[in-house]
Order: sequence, then structure tokens, then C-alpha cells
Amino acid sequence: MPSETEKSESEKSDAKKSDAERSRSEQSGPRPPAVPTAPAVPASAAPDSTDRAARRAVTVFPVLVLAAGALGLATPGTFAGWGTSVPYLLGVVMFCMGLTMTPKDFHGVARRPWAVGLGLVAHYVIMPGLGWLIAHALDLPPQLAAGVILVGCAPSGTASNVVTYLARGDVALSVSVATVSTVLAPLVTPPLTLLLAGEFLPVDAGSMVGDILKTVLLPVLAGLAVRLLAGRYADRVLGALPWLSAVTIAVIVAVVVAGSASAIKSAALLVFVAVVLHNGLGLALGYGAGKLARLGPPASRAMAFEVGMQNSGLAASLATAHFSPLAALPAAVFSVWHNVSGALVAAWMAYRARRTEASPPAF
Repeated sequence: MPSETEKSESEKSDAKKSDAERSRSEQSGPRPPAVPTAPAVPASAAPDSTDRAARRAVTVFPVLVLAAGALGLATPGTFAGWGTSVPYLLGVVMFCMGLTMTPKDFHGVARRPWAVGLGLVAHYVIMPGLGWLIAHALDLPPQLAAGVILVGCAPSGTASNVVTYLARGDVALSVSVATVSTVLAPLVTPPLTLLLAGEFLPVDAGSMVGDILKTVLLPVLAGLAVRLLAGRYADRVLGALPWLSAVTIAVIVAVVVAGSASAIKSAALLVFVAVVLHNGLGLALGYGAGKLARLGPPASRAMAFEVGMQNSGLAASLATAHFSPLAALPAAVFSVWHNVSGALVAAWMAYRARRTEASPPAF
């Protein structure tokens, strides 16, 4: 029979283990809302199942968007007159995003205001600034320059949470930054676009505020309200929401590409170079900002994707409505590329994280 002292020590040990597990759970945060849900599985198998679902989402999505772009380029007449539907299609995407949200997504802001604030500042300083610099460095035509800058002024991308999860990053921080950057978009995106893109094209910031409120904020709030009031029913369709969003964004890309099909052949290479530079530098500088602020490796990985991945669907919608289909081309290309690059960078980061965790500690 164990003595009372041995029992006490065993209980203390179990309590320490419980505290450690709870601490790790709080740091990793909730599962990313964009990962398609799967049927209940044993606890030991759940992470592998979620990993597969997340990888499937970030693999299928770029392929779907690329196919839609090719369809729009090959048969532009098919989507003639669809330009006015782009804001409504974006509203569907943002409503789906709202359905995946819960009040817990906002609790992280109160718990870690410094990290979330840094993520917001980095996002809305680095990407708009890079867009302006790239537009000048490549001497882009006014329509393309305004389109690249508008991509940089958009909030965080809807797939950033999934990619952060795959990279073994801080998902709680990723969700908080993405949520707040989306809510603040009506106040931040129009004035930044006016400031940086106004030298290339006229920008009606007031009208843009109204469009973002109607196509982003109101659908997100409506989705959140439905989740709160009818959560039992909303939970049943959560698994389908990422795929509905992916198909809707693919249609947006097809419409944008079809609208500028005649100009794509001459501008495609230039736009691709601009997008790769914009996204790649954003990922690198976002990660660097996290390292500089000493947020830790998981949070730095989250910062990389919250800065480097943009809501290109919103940028495409705004560019189509306020500039031209050609100005929306950088957003369409960004929709494909940032998911491809995000998946590749996430795989590399996850590999390095696993190697670091497996390495024996140095004494």
C-alpha cells in the first residue's frame, strides 16, 4: 500500500500535468474555423483527421480557383454581365465566415491585446506599404498599380487560420487578428487605399466604406447572429461552409478574369511577378515582426500568415466596383498564389517545428 506521502506526491504530479496540458491547449487555441469538420473520431485520431481535412482544403482550393480562372479566360462571354453580382457573392463568403465565429474568437483580443495589436499594425502597415513600393518598382500601369495596392489594404485572408494550423502556429492569435482586421476593414481599407492608390486613380473612399459595410461587416455580423441564435442547426452545416466559400470565390475569380480577358495576355507575367513579391515579402516581414517582438515561434508563424495572406475576394470586389476589371486582376491572381505559397511555407514551418521539438535539449 502506498504511504500518504506517496499519494500526496502522486496527486501533485497529476495536478502539474493537468496544468501543463491546459496551458498548451490555451496557447494552441481553437481549431481554425475554416477547416472542414469531420465525424467524431477517437481522441488519438482527431489531430490526424483535422490535419487531413486542412490539407485537403488548402490543396483543393487553389486548384478550384485556378480552374475557374482558366474557364473565365477561355470563355469570357459565359460570364458577361456577371460583374454586378461580385459584391453579393462576396457577401456569401463573409456570411459563411460569420457562421464559423463564436464569442470565444473575441476573447483572445482581451487576453492578448499586445500581440493582437501588433498583428493588426503589421498587417495594415506592411502589406499596403509593400503594394505601393512594388507598384513603383515595377512601374505598373495605373489600373494594375491601384489593384496591387488595394490587395495590400484588404484585411486578413479567410484561409490564414487553416494555414497557421498546418504550420503548427498560434491559431488563437491568428483567429483574433483575422477577426479584428475584418471588423476594422470599413474604417481602415478605404483611407489607406485613398492615401496610397490615389496618385494612380481617383478613389471614392466614402463609397468604398459603404460597400465594405454591406459586403463584409453586415454579412459577418449576420452569420455570427445566426450562429448565436441557432447554433444547433448552424453546427450541422459547418463542414460544408469552407467548400461553399471556395466555390463562391472561384466564381468571383472567373468573373474577374473574364472581365479583363483581353488584357491578361499582355499583363499576366507582370501581375504574377508583382503578386509573388507582394505575398513573399509579406510572409517574411510578418514572421520577422513576430520574432522582433519576441512573441515566440508559434506566434511568429501565425504573424507570417496574418500579414502575408489577404482577403483577395474583397479586393477583387472593390476593384471591380470602383476601378475596372483589369484592376481586379492582381486580386484574382493573389487568390490562387497565396494559397499555394501558404501551403508550401506552412509545410516547411511545420517540418522545422517538428525537428526542433524532437531535438534533445542542450545542457
